[in-house]
Amino acid sequence: MKIPFGRQLFQHGTWGRVLLIIVAALVLEVSSLTQFYFSRKGIRDESSLRAESELEITKAKIMDIIHQAEASVINNEWISELCIGYPDSLESVCRRIIGENDVVMGSTAAFIPGYNSDYPLFAPYAYEDHETGEVKIRSLATPEYNYPSREWFTQPLLYDRGYWSEPYTDEGGGEILMTTFSRPIRDSEGNSAAVLTADISLSWLTDLIGEIDVYPHAFSLMFSRTGKIMVCPVKDFIMNRNIWEMVSEMDNPDRATAVVTDMFNGGRGNSVLKYKGGKYHIYYEPIERAGWDMCIVIPDAEIYASLRKSFLTVTLLQLLGLAMLALILRAVAKSQMKFIALNESQEKIENELHIASEIQMSMIPKVFPPFPERHDIDMAAAIFPAKEVGGDLYDFYIRDGKLFFCIGDVSGKGVPASLVMAVTRSLFRAVSSHEESPAMIISMMNDSMADINEKNMFVTFFCGVLDLSCGRMLYCNAGHNAPILLAGTKKFLPAEPNLPLGIMKGMEYKEQECHLNPDDAIFLYTDGLTEAEDAAQKQFGEERMMASLSGRKPAQEHLDKVSAEVRAFVGDAPQSDDLTMLFIHYLGKE
Repeated sequence: MKIPFGRQLFQHGTWGRVLLIIVAALVLEVSSLTQFYFSRKGIRDESSLRAESELEITKAKIMDIIHQAEASVINNEWISELCIGYPDSLESVCRRIIGENDVVMGSTAAFIPGYNSDYPLFAPYAYEDHETGEVKIRSLATPEYNYPSREWFTQPLLYDRGYWSEPYTDEGGGEILMTTFSRPIRDSEGNSAAVLTADISLSWLTDLIGEIDVYPHAFSLMFSRTGKIMVCPVKDFIMNRNIWEMVSEMDNPDRATAVVTDMFNGGRGNSVLKYKGGKYHIYYEPIERAGWDMCIVIPDAEIYASLRKSFLTVTLLQLLGLAMLALILRAVAKSQMKFIALNESQEKIENELHIASEIQMSMIPKVFPPFPERHDIDMAAAIFPAKEVGGDLYDFYIRDGKLFFCIGDVSGKGVPASLVMAVTRSLFRAVSSHEESPAMIISMMNDSMADINEKNMFVTFFCGVLDLSCGRMLYCNAGHNAPILLAGTKKFLPAEPNLPLGIMKGMEYKEQECHLNPDDAIFLYTDGLTEAEDAAQKQFGEERMMASLSGRKPAQEHLDKVSAEVRAFVGDAPQSDDLTMLFIHYLGKE
């Protein structure tokens, strides 16, 4: 009778038994180390997910405050422009800005020195008294404060756009740590006349960042565009230290320098830095609109503390018996089954997204030329989603000798944006089938979308109606990029901005009119064209777009040329946003 191999080892005495135990122990140890490796990776992935989720949630809350402050200024900009000739009335505008928005605690309308000879320096400042809650007025036009030299005044005039100032303690105004959003105000002749501002306190920012709770000993930092620390666990550091000072104290300063440089360049990601012998995981995210950066710092030891304890316990149990081998193998088998199930689920999702993309593309006209039997119009359009499904749209059709057309851009990307896109396109077809006024079409679409807009998504939208018999075009803009008119020269079509669709029910939209002569053309596009970025994050821009429209050629050739130049500019950089173009060439009466 043949004796089994394991029994032979026992029959050979002690050495056989020892060898069997060693072999079994080695196999068990290898299995344990493998499990430890994957567990460590899973814990780190889980910690990364938690940190990144907290950053995204916190960023959304910060952006909400920033958007509120910006909206309070932008919504009152037109009133300020009307009041430029009546300086004393600007005080009421500042009061209005504070009254409309709880996050704003101060506002001023400051004249450019010398603009008004009767008011060489004029800056009424409205602020909320912290004790009484009343809105009071004081003047910032004092020699001690010298508002023309302040960053919140000089920078928006320099860049000719809205600007968030560096956080500061404004002894002449708010008396607290705050930041200011300001925009230049123009008079009726288009000259810069003043700066309109909204001040927000940064005390809420400290409370908000302090609510981040990833691990017990994890902490958060936030610093400004110049590296000033705005939020820190050590309160004495706030606005008294610079992030670069902390970089020089790291055990790996070169790596720390690279991470902080990436933060200042608007990057997001994570890295591991060393400080006084300890390892720390850094997760960072930019607040682009304000020029701030925030990061979460988690001690390495805290991430893996529970894992190390578990591994020590398992190792001790291994010395007591090899029965743990079966449990480890079982755990590995379960992990593999989950991995297979996850792959199957991912493939199913990819297939469904592909089908959704095909359905979405079938909703828009895609056969060009679209009206081969007509000789009064030549059109072409193209749409390039950044993901499987996107939020851009265009549509057109002819009814009663008139061309109804539109282009739109839904906020956000992916599946939610694609659903809003489908609703928007359907509403356009339904409303325009019995309505010829672009303003009424947009107004009715806005009311319908506002009723169902629970996720606060909006759509920038441009709608036009072109009478093909005479070239008369009515149009209305809802927050979309102004189209380009090619009529001898290239210029932007005058377009009232209005509010995008879906924000507020009952909005009134202004309708405009222009006349197209034979051989004139209109080029409509979404911001995915001008904001297309190359590998260095440089944007395609309006100048390149204008240059790509040179000459007069068939509509499809125009679009092919623009598309080719964008692809050549972007190169291998990933597409960051949906891109849509619509070219309408009016050939004259048929």
